[in-house]
This record gives sequence, C-alpha cells and structure tokens, in this order.
Amino acid sequence: MIKTIEYLDGVARMIDQTRLPQEKVYVDCRTIEEVGRAIQDLVIRGAPAIGVAAAIGVSLGADGIEADTFDTFYPRLKTQCDALAQARPTAANLAWGIERMKRTAQAHRHLSVDQIKERLRQEALAVLEEDIQINRRIGQHGQELITGDSVVLTHCNAGALATAGYGTALGVVRAAIEAGKRVSVLANETRPFFQGARLTVWELMEDNIPVKLITDGMSGYFMMQGGVDAVVVGADRIAANGDVANKIGTYMVAALAHRHGIPFYVAAPVSTLDLSIASGEAIPIEERRGEEVVNVAGQRIAPEGTVAAYPAFDVTPHALVTAIITERGIARPPYGESLQRLAETG
Repeated sequence: MIKTIEYLDGVARMIDQTRLPQEKVYVDCRTIEEVGRAIQDLVIRGAPAIGVAAAIGVSLGADGIEADTFDTFYPRLKTQCDALAQARPTAANLAWGIERMKRTAQAHRHLSVDQIKERLRQEALAVLEEDIQINRRIGQHGQELITGDSVVLTHCNAGALATAGYGTALGVVRAAIEAGKRVSVLANETRPFFQGARLTVWELMEDNIPVKLITDGMSGYFMMQGGVDAVVVGADRIAANGDVANKIGTYMVAALAHRHGIPFYVAAPVSTLDLSIASGEAIPIEERRGEEVVNVAGQRIAPEGTVAAYPAFDVTPHALVTAIITERGIARPPYGESLQRLAETG
C-alpha cells in the first residue's frame, strides 16, 4: 500500500507529490511550520491527507513548545494552530484535524505538559490509522453502487495519495475490483496541476488497475459515446445541503454527467462534512497564483504578460449529486436530512 504520510520519531515523512511521477521522493517535516508549507506547496494534498498532516503537524508543534503549565503551553499551541489553519482554506479536514488535536490538549489539561505532548502524539497516530480504515469502509459502501464491467470516470486524485492510504474515490474502485468486478478508470488530467495525469494514473498503474488518461475537455465526448458508466470523485468540503467543493473542473464533469444520465457519486469521510454552512455559497474558494496556470513543469505555455486566474476549487450543486458515500453509509437526497443522520451516527 502506498504510504502517503507517516509519523516517525519527531518527523512527518510524506511523499513529495510535486515530484511524481518522474521520481518518488520523500520530504521530512520536523516542525509545524514545515508541515504548513508542505500543505501550501502541494507536497501533500487531498482533504483527508491534509487532515492527517494537520494532526501530525500540531503534535510536532507541541513538541517544540517549552512550558511548565498548561496555561502557558496552550496559548502558544493555539497560535501555531491558527497559523496552520490558513495553509489551505477550502479543505474542511484541515480545520477538522487541528480542532481534534486542540480538543485532545484541552481534555488532558490536568496532566503535565510532557504527558499532554505524548497524548497529542498518540492522537495524531490514531488519526492516521483511522483514516486508512475509514477509506476502506467508504470503499465497501461505494462498491455496491458499481456494477461489473464498468468504466468509472474520475477527476483529480482521490486515491491513496490524497489520504493516508487506499483512497476515497479510488478506494471505491479498489473495493469493487476486490469484490471481483471488472472496473477500469478514465482519469481526467486535471489542469493546471495535473493531479489526474501525474498522480491518479501513477497509483493505478502501481496497482495494475486498468486506466486511460484523457484531457479534461474530453469528458463530454466519452460520455456521449457511452464510454462512462459512473463518475466517482472526492471532496474537500460538503455543505449541509449536499453542495460539494472539489477540484476545479468537477462542476463541469457533474453537469455533463447529469446531461447524459450518468450517476455522479462523491466519496468522502464524514470529517469532510461542514454542516455549519447551509450551502456551497459559503464555502471559501482558494485562489492560487495565476503563474501556476501559465507554467507547466517549468515551461511557460502562454505569452509574457498573460493574465491568468486559478480558483483551485469549484462547487457542484447538490442537485447534480446522485449520492454521497461515507464510511457510515450512503447519503441520498434530500441531503439536508441524510447527511445530518450520518453525522449523528458516529
């Protein structure tokens, strides 16, 4: 299994996803600031993986704090957490991982600072291990929606590389294959960072899962030709009404799937739900530098002086979502009711 991130002795070790598929290189982060930069620079990406990295980062941050009492320790930890939370604002799991670690510290305020640090290390390890098991349960629920001899289209990377292991959307594919179903994948390249081309195709080939790479603009063609049986994507944040924020271009895929009567499934852990916001209109959309659009692998592809926009995510309206697959089961419309039930069953 691909180990996207590990928590070793005082080190968060993660695959540098900016270097794939040309080379498999690991980055070691020893401070919470280094973890924040790795998240910001897309060394690690994917909402669940970001949540795991956040938990480990908070533990590393705690280890670096010199304090004798909780009252001097915790304000410093909170300041570090507030800074880490700004790394990528759209992914709900970033805030989720940070808040879980803050609650752990607060719950053990009666212990010594060294004991609190150890509790935080154990909690970070628990977050990592739980993520893998959560993804497997998502896969088991989701594979029930996939028929045999299916072609599944996916956008961006919601596989092992976007999680601590196994994957959400690609976890559904893996589970379907493990159940004996013949499934192949159409992977959108996912401009401008090429997560589909560089990451999804790489990890599926590593697992000998049939995959074909297409450009983002080809999705409609393959749907019109009857070459897509289902769409399965991940999510970075899901609002209370079922609106889904995911990698830019997802809304386009969902609209095309709706036009052609193809089921559009979202696979994500319950930690990606943000029931505090009523709809996708309130989801913050990260704006990245336009230079990331006009440069590909260090090569400029547009004239000097080109003005480019890069909203990193878009929001797919809940009316286009057939079902949302979580580790606690499958939510269907009306999402205002089904998502609330899943959130309460934990």
